[in-house]
Amino acid sequence: MIDVDSKPLTKRVAVAEGYVRMQPETLNAILSKKIRKGDVLCVSQTAGIMGAKYTPMIVPMCHPIPLSNVQVEIIPNGEDRLRVEASTVATWKTGVEMEALAAVSITCLNVYDMCKSIDRSIRIEDVRLLYKSGGKSGEYRAK
Repeated sequence: MIDVDSKPLTKRVAVAEGYVRMQPETLNAILSKKIRKGDVLCVSQTAGIMGAKYTPMIVPMCHPIPLSNVQVEIIPNGEDRLRVEASTVATWKTGVEMEALAAVSITCLNVYDMCKSIDRSIRIEDVRLLYKSGGKSGEYRAK
């Protein structure tokens, strides 16, 4: 791990996104809550929040960060995919980008897990950082 002891506390914000592409029938089943394992959107949102909180447990060089807010939004995007956006916030000595990316990734993986019995063609696509602020490197916005 990098030594961040001498860094000042600053407000850190990160936003990431990703997509889950599937058969249109699968998306319809998700939206109409007809998936056997339960409410895909609710469970996946919870999984994403947990993913952000547990990032240092699964990414070896990440510091434990006292997150003050994690938000995960899952919305239909066309007839065959969901868009996942996660935002993370902390006042700390290092950034929260990995937590936002983990939240998106775990949310997408949970959608796959809950729907794989009816659609093995599900794809997780285009997970990326959209925005970050705070710290010495300042602000970043994806183009």
